[in-house]
Amino acid sequence: MEAEALSAIFDTAFTIRSSTQPFQWSIKLVPIDCGDDLEEEESSNHVMVNLVANIPLDYPEVSLPELDVEILKGLSPENRKELLKLAREEATANEGMPAIFAVCEVVREWLADNNVKGLDDASMHAQMMRKAKEAERKEAQAAQQFEAQKTIDEMTEAEQEELAVRKRRAEGTPVTEESFTSWWNKFCAEMEEKKEEETGDIANEEKEKKRIMAERKTGFEIFSEKSGVFNLEKLEAAAEEMENEVGDVDEELFDDDEDLDDLDFDSDEDDDDEEDDSDEEPDI
Repeated sequence: MEAEALSAIFDTAFTIRSSTQPFQWSIKLVPIDCGDDLEEEESSNHVMVNLVANIPLDYPEVSLPELDVEILKGLSPENRKELLKLAREEATANEGMPAIFAVCEVVREWLADNNVKGLDDASMHAQMMRKAKEAERKEAQAAQQFEAQKTIDEMTEAEQEELAVRKRRAEGTPVTEESFTSWWNKFCAEMEEKKEEETGDIANEEKEKKRIMAERKTGFEIFSEKSGVFNLEKLEAAAEEMENEVGDVDEELFDDDEDLDDLDFDSDEDDDDEEDDSDEEPDI
């Protein structure tokens, strides 16, 4: 579960070197996160490390992770020892709970405070310059803390409370077992809710398609409405209406069995022949 959370936070910077127990994880840490822009990352960050964590079988309930620091850029062996000490102290402070993220934050803060060129220079002059700069940094930090404390003492209770809220927002929420479990449960619930919404949308689309198909008229119905030729109900109504208009037929009129053969149908033909003869010109 912790590996999934670290993968979501650090993305491609998190690597699982060994997926069998005991696990081994690696996190690339830089002072300034430049996303996927490797050129910007190389130019903006003068120091880089890999934090390597070997995860025991009884971590985090009983054992601490076995930590190591691999120098990627700009640091000396002395810097590595200092970072490793900080990392182990932070892991001890978070004993009994997932501690890798908290360790990463401590290491990253140190890298951000020491993001300068030349830390890997092992010459005597470079070491003296680094010690002088570190002394100046600590002195400036102490002076800043003194001024901050002095200012806090002069603040009202409401102002101190507001300052504390701002500080918590800037520093973020410390990762504890309870906060991590709460975040993970919330994350899983959101993913499940999103999945249900997507499934519901697909079901609604299928339902709407079925409704449209059910309400769609057939070609016969559309043609019948437009032409009226194949509207059976209208045809039956028209036939019934015509039958009512004709009324009753007197069948006795058709009972006379006269022999139609006695009728003279040739008279018209004879008349036509006579007319044709009259039209002929007389012989002279």
